[in-house]
Amino acid sequence: MVVNFADFKFNRQILDAVAEAGYTEATPIQQKAIPPILNGQDVMGIAQTGTGKTAAYVLPIIMRLKYAQGDHARALIVAPTRELAMQIEENIKAFATNTDLRVIALYGGLGPKTQIEQVKKGVDIIVATPGRFMDIYLAGHLVTKLLQVLVLDEADKMMDMGFMPQINRILEVVPRKRQNLLFSATMSDKIHQLSGNFLENPTIIEVSPQATPAQTVNQQLYHVPNIKTKINLLKTLLAKPDDITKLLIFCKTRVTAEDVYKFLTRKFGEKEVKVLHANKGQNTRINSINAFKNDEVKILVATDVASRGIDVSDVSHVINFDVPFVIEDYVHRIGRTGRALQSGEAITFCTPSEEYYIRKIEKLIRQTIPVFPLPEDVFVEETPYEERQDQAKEIDLQKRKDDPDFKGAFHEKKTLNQRKKFDAARAKANPNSKAGTKSRSNKSFKKKR
Repeated sequence: MVVNFADFKFNRQILDAVAEAGYTEATPIQQKAIPPILNGQDVMGIAQTGTGKTAAYVLPIIMRLKYAQGDHARALIVAPTRELAMQIEENIKAFATNTDLRVIALYGGLGPKTQIEQVKKGVDIIVATPGRFMDIYLAGHLVTKLLQVLVLDEADKMMDMGFMPQINRILEVVPRKRQNLLFSATMSDKIHQLSGNFLENPTIIEVSPQATPAQTVNQQLYHVPNIKTKINLLKTLLAKPDDITKLLIFCKTRVTAEDVYKFLTRKFGEKEVKVLHANKGQNTRINSINAFKNDEVKILVATDVASRGIDVSDVSHVINFDVPFVIEDYVHRIGRTGRALQSGEAITFCTPSEEYYIRKIEKLIRQTIPVFPLPEDVFVEETPYEERQDQAKEIDLQKRKDDPDFKGAFHEKKTLNQRKKFDAARAKANPNSKAGTKSRSNKSFKKKR
């Protein structure tokens, strides 16, 4: 059944803004979440990124607040990253364009002076990262007694990033009587615990099984022996420019992201590629996201800092250059494509030491990711000795995670070397005896006889 936004009885200002933004039909999360939120109930929403959950809570908040009033915020939305906070602020401004509601985003990476000045001018809705919100609150620049709605968005990511202490402090300084909304892509034990402390008899909404990738995303997995072969595979896939119109490449470290970025700039030039990671300044990061969003560049290379902060509706492909260690991030990464009911491709490169995480991801999403053979024109490099050693160590660590009693090849090798050194030291200290365990055992045998 098709549900239009007019069915929710929003006022004309909101309906016009929604139409101007190009939305007509409500997504499943919007259909299920908007009515109870409008009714003032606490809501827990389990939904992956790209399902329209931001609008699911923003539209009812705008409907509730209606117009600017007083100097102090009446709604607070807490998000894990500055990119996501900026994205939410942008959405609120678009949907509240026909009202005089005032919205401010508070996040780190910039000095707080400008943000404090904005707060002092008066605000209705605050979007904030936990740390920056508490910094400005403790400095005496925020009044929370008028807050009516508190939203925790991407709550699972906030738990992963260790924000629980800040969240608890925020809960201590906001009014007890308020509406609470919590949104998460996964339902972990930590989220269960948080919801128990945070929500009052919530309406629980789950639009799809937990941590299930969007059905519009076509997943592919390539097994590769090493990093150089990953680069060669990337080169082959990018040789078909017509297929890839807008590409996000995710790497697990800043170093890898920089290396991939340098490779791509040599191939396509700096005007076609941008890179986004935590070592980049805030203005550089904002410019990179905007350039990608506005089709000024075709490719954006990023670490997971960006996996939940980029809302671009026409990303045709996501490539996981590395398999994420935090397995839930896989869902968020590939959720950057296939958004707004469009189709998308999610391609993952996997070395032998990353297969462990693929198995965990498949268990999480309850799907087997289809494996594709390497294209014939991909040159498979020989794995260098150091990389082979690193992979073997990583596999040993993984086995030890699953079995604490597992010693591993490296443990056995280390023990053998230590024994040889011990025997050599004994032989040196006692030149009259034969070195080694064997000679010691023979002597003791003769004494017994």
